[in-house]
Amino acid sequence: MIAPQHAAAAYFTSPFRKEHRTELRHYAAVNSDTTKVKHMRKFPALLLSMGLIAASGGAVADDMHKSDASVTASVKSALISNDETKARHINVETQDGVVQLSGFVDSTAARAAAEQAAMNVEGVKRVENELLIRDANRSTGQAVDDTVIAAKLKGELAGKSGLKTATDVNVEVNSGVVELSGFVGTADEKDRAGEIARNINGVKDVHNNIALKPKG
Repeated sequence: MIAPQHAAAAYFTSPFRKEHRTELRHYAAVNSDTTKVKHMRKFPALLLSMGLIAASGGAVADDMHKSDASVTASVKSALISNDETKARHINVETQDGVVQLSGFVDSTAARAAAEQAAMNVEGVKRVENELLIRDANRSTGQAVDDTVIAAKLKGELAGKSGLKTATDVNVEVNSGVVELSGFVGTADEKDRAGEIARNINGVKDVHNNIALKPKG
């Protein structure tokens, strides 16, 4: 029986060693390329996973935004379904689960019913009830004046304060009484909006119920 080391020596000194060595190098090259191909196939998946991780931070913010939007929609639906509340007269804003109700309603009972309806909605952490009682004796002429005041104020807010009405600040007017509501970034923005409202011709009083957006 030939010892293993002698067999190996005999192989590499045989007349066929050159041909066999060529085959071995070819085999090694093929296997090396195959390994590279396998790794290259994994590379796109790796890039995709890295992209998903990088995007996850933005997804958290989007989820929060969608959550607030969902809460707002649910509260509006609850107000519409409630016979004691007139949903079309109530503004609903949500920031981090905190719901703000604003506008003018007919009675204290309607005000309380709106707050309770909002509190019963899943996802609501707290309700800031800024609803005011409407002037029951408002004349048709005064109603027209209120519409003019609201239009002027919205224009002034968008032009001078940089606040976007209908997205940052809600404006409601009843018998010359103005209510400002919504969420803004700073106390200066809130104060500026109140100052602009007080300088509008025909405004008798201003309820500045604008809240500050939570920081973070």
